[in-house]
Amino acid sequence: MMSNKLFYANLVLAFYLSCHYALAQTENFPLPLKAVNLGNWLVIEGWMKPSLFDGITNKDLLDGTQVQFMSTKLQKYLCAEHGGGSVVVANRTKASGWETFRLWRINESTFNFRVSNKQFIRLTNRDGGSNLVADSDSPSDLETFEILRNADDPNRVRIRAPNGQFLQAISETVVLANYEGSSWDDSDPSIFKMNVLSGSIIRGEYQITNGYSPDKATKIMRDHWNTYIIEDDFKFMSENGLNAVRIPVGWWTTQDPTPPKPFVGGSLEVLDNAFTWAEKYGIKVIVDLHAAPGSQNGRPHSASRDGYLEWGDSYISDTVATIDFLAERYSNRSGLVAIELMNEPQGVNLESLKSYYQAGYDAVRKHTSSAYVIMSNPLDRDSKVLLSFAGAFSRVVIDVHYYNLFSDRFSNMNVQQNIDFIKNQRASDLSSLTTSNGPLIFVGEWSSDWKVQSASKKDHQKFTQVQVDVYSRAKFGWAYWAYICDSNFWSIKWMIENNYIKL
Repeated sequence: MMSNKLFYANLVLAFYLSCHYALAQTENFPLPLKAVNLGNWLVIEGWMKPSLFDGITNKDLLDGTQVQFMSTKLQKYLCAEHGGGSVVVANRTKASGWETFRLWRINESTFNFRVSNKQFIRLTNRDGGSNLVADSDSPSDLETFEILRNADDPNRVRIRAPNGQFLQAISETVVLANYEGSSWDDSDPSIFKMNVLSGSIIRGEYQITNGYSPDKATKIMRDHWNTYIIEDDFKFMSENGLNAVRIPVGWWTTQDPTPPKPFVGGSLEVLDNAFTWAEKYGIKVIVDLHAAPGSQNGRPHSASRDGYLEWGDSYISDTVATIDFLAERYSNRSGLVAIELMNEPQGVNLESLKSYYQAGYDAVRKHTSSAYVIMSNPLDRDSKVLLSFAGAFSRVVIDVHYYNLFSDRFSNMNVQQNIDFIKNQRASDLSSLTTSNGPLIFVGEWSSDWKVQSASKKDHQKFTQVQVDVYSRAKFGWAYWAYICDSNFWSIKWMIENNYIKL
């Protein structure tokens, strides 16, 4: 009996000491952080390494790509009347929202067509019907169509319906799936000119994993994870003045080893390895939920399927479960410094976001009292919108992102004007966010890219240095976007190696 009591006493003591050690590691770590985002590693952003998509057949027709179809015979566009909920016609001389369809890719040549009110086009009856309506809320077989591309002109297409027959524009008001011919002449009513809106092409995690076959996607992703960032990179960071990493992750990572299709299992092990490497080289880790269930902004980096923002109240419980999993798994790792509840919400209801942040904070605190909880400021809101709300919590950080891009205001700025903008507006914004007893501020993303043309190396060095100087005033610190990228000024590794930045 005595030995059992001693055993349990020692067990409790060991648990207490391990928690105390983890707490001390976090609390004693010096702020502000000098961090870097490990973007495009566990959450794909195709612009950072476009070659990852090169092996996809019909890679211009990925999930979410917006297309328009003009009948070559009528010279009119297919249209989902009223944006959905009604018939499909071919009576528009110009194409806009009702005449634009977002692809849900089934395989390299078959797709669902999502219309502007988020419904899908369907065949009314597989066996006998040939009418088309855009009123389906969830696609299945009757909503699946094949796009056949002409060998000489891939944007000259025919569309095969689930009944095996082709769509034809008989008249401006009659479009049926009952054509069996095989001509590619302009006068053929089944021929359409497909306009792919190149600016709408999404290259994110969903597109790459669904674009390849399942087996090939698994190999592509695992090869990428194992080579894009490796242990030597953490050594490089620690030797060059960086003391933290912000690691974007997707919600599917927490459902390893068999996440929902089309996502590929294995990323959780990579995240585990990142912690091991970080701890070996004295680097702290921010786990950042970059892609939330349903997509919190519709952007490729949120793993949106088709560019629509779906996240809202109905997704809060699943998102909290994701945070709970991450907090439980990593709360006792000495490398953990913070968990970020969501990256760059945009267009979401503010009260819903606050409800989620409250629940997400509570989920983290179930497992750790020492890790900071980061709340990303909504991109479409004033940077102070969360200040009073976040002030009610302990060890909370507000994340703001600063780029001299993505706005027309920067289009005609010269070198000095960009530098002055950092010194004045950005410094002022940071100052207004910083309070003595409020949340800490984190510049979670910034880069040295800008809209200035033909800038010299010295210009880039000055622009970079002023950002380092100003963003270091953020009490929690800053994180450069990103560590490695095909575009040099988005890659801090390249910037360090080529003497564009000194830390």
